[in-house]
Amino acid sequence: MSDLYAAQRAMRNMRKAAMQRGVIAILDVGTSKIACLVLRFDGPDQFREQDGLGAMAGQSAFRVIGAATTRSRGVRFGEVDAMAETERAIRTAVQAAQKMANVRVDHVIACMAGAEPRSYGLNGEIELSEETVTEQDVSRCLASCDVPDYGAGRDVLHAQPVNFALDHRSGLGDPRGQLGNRLAADMHMLTVDSTAVQNLAYCIKRCDLELAGLASSAYVSGISALVEDEQELGAACIDLGGGATGVSIFIKRHMIFADSVRMGGEHVTSDISMGLQVPAATAERIKTFYGGVHATGMDDREMIDIGGDTGDWEHDRRQVSRSELIGIMRPRVEEILEEVRARLDAAGFDQLPSQSIVLTGGGSQIAGLDGLASRILGQQVRLGRPLRVQGLPQAATGAAFASAVGLSLFAAHPQDEWWDFELPADTYPARSLRRAVRWFRENW
Repeated sequence: MSDLYAAQRAMRNMRKAAMQRGVIAILDVGTSKIACLVLRFDGPDQFREQDGLGAMAGQSAFRVIGAATTRSRGVRFGEVDAMAETERAIRTAVQAAQKMANVRVDHVIACMAGAEPRSYGLNGEIELSEETVTEQDVSRCLASCDVPDYGAGRDVLHAQPVNFALDHRSGLGDPRGQLGNRLAADMHMLTVDSTAVQNLAYCIKRCDLELAGLASSAYVSGISALVEDEQELGAACIDLGGGATGVSIFIKRHMIFADSVRMGGEHVTSDISMGLQVPAATAERIKTFYGGVHATGMDDREMIDIGGDTGDWEHDRRQVSRSELIGIMRPRVEEILEEVRARLDAAGFDQLPSQSIVLTGGGSQIAGLDGLASRILGQQVRLGRPLRVQGLPQAATGAAFASAVGLSLFAAHPQDEWWDFELPADTYPARSLRRAVRWFRENW
């Protein structure tokens, strides 16, 4: 535990150093694409006047000066599968983004979708020595949280205090400087598979880059696709990627649960590829242009040219009705959404006062998906696009870039994590575990 704590602190320090130099790269390592954004940090008031934009979500502190995306290789289920191929793809994306930005970048902050995330809700409490809460008191309180035995081969990716209570007042965001006798804290901890993290870190190192931070895609997608009210009142973000679908739940502006389903848009593509006996590239094109999940009578009559260049005239002239295509796609999309529903049920999502669901990620662009999702998930569902950030090219503003944009916001405004506090050295304590959503039911 303490090794990881040290590693996370080292990454935080590296991030601070990169921010002082003013340039950092954002790397979204996905199954279908690898996206790289180069951010430049300046004074908070630098861009406000010339863009005619107010400070949106505190975003005035950075600007995107380079952006590139390349087809992902060597990544499966959101995890690095073939090291050399992924390394080449990362190099390609980073070099193209550096070229556009006309600046060299040494530090990257990366996010990943797979690695079997697991959520834990922890709590701890202490008696205060003085009447006023100090930084040291917050550190002691966090150190008193009961850490569960999360098993060998797992690393802590996020450990965020999500709620403080001072005597009988709960729901505090920051108790420092307030008066009281007993301080209690609730913390959300997310653990992931160590091997997946080490593979990604090693891959980035082989590209001659320093890793200055790591985040869960499910978390950063929620930061960019959920509006402030949703983050405050309670909402789930479903990030439909190529090889994995991320699920995150937010309340009071903190993530309190994250999970991932090992299926995504590429599974739909491969079903089309097998069902119509066409190459994956053709299947992807047909899915993008004609795909859907809801067939009407008109779709029986709408014929799609499959095309092909096998040289067999009959085979290459084939047509298929749109309703046949929908018949191939719908079962897989339903299966993904049923899995998402199981994850939300396990988290106790139905206990939250507000239960809106936002779909984002490249896979969310399938026509009619929001209607099908609200039927299966039984909630109000909307399609989410990432927030506008300054300098982001038009091509990178779609739902497929939710995690890259969210990672930029995470880089610029990281939330307090456990390792940002000086914890007393002897405290890596006992074992106990509560449901992620339980503290919240009791406190609000």
